[in-house]
Amino acid sequence: MANSQAREDFSRRLRKALQDRGRGVGSPTRLTQEFNSDYPERRVTPQAVRKWLNGEAIPSHDKVKALAEWLEISPNWLHHGEGGAGHAEQPAAIYRNPLPDQELLKRYRKLQPRQQQVVAEIITALAARDRRR
Repeated sequence: MANSQAREDFSRRLRKALQDRGRGVGSPTRLTQEFNSDYPERRVTPQAVRKWLNGEAIPSHDKVKALAEWLEISPNWLHHGEGGAGHAEQPAAIYRNPLPDQELLKRYRKLQPRQQQVVAEIITALAARDRRR
């Protein structure tokens, strides 16, 4: 019974995080494609996502960690419901562990042209600031 409750609780937290991040709960296939596009080294299947969303299973620790990073929430909150709303420390952790260059480039290429221009301007300004030091 406790296992069933843990799966249902995980499902509720996952659904909340998806909604809060504007990803919606919709289709497990769509969510799988979005996640796998961002994390090709940690691929998931639509069947697994469906089970997580329906409270039938809880992902492995490494998948919980990847999902939390993807949703910019605390892995502990996602898995166990501990640590408040779960949106506190995760973004800072992402910056402490930068993504590989290829992943950054892939994400950059997904941006709209105006967004790419803003990113380029930020990088240029930061590089100029570092040269002055």
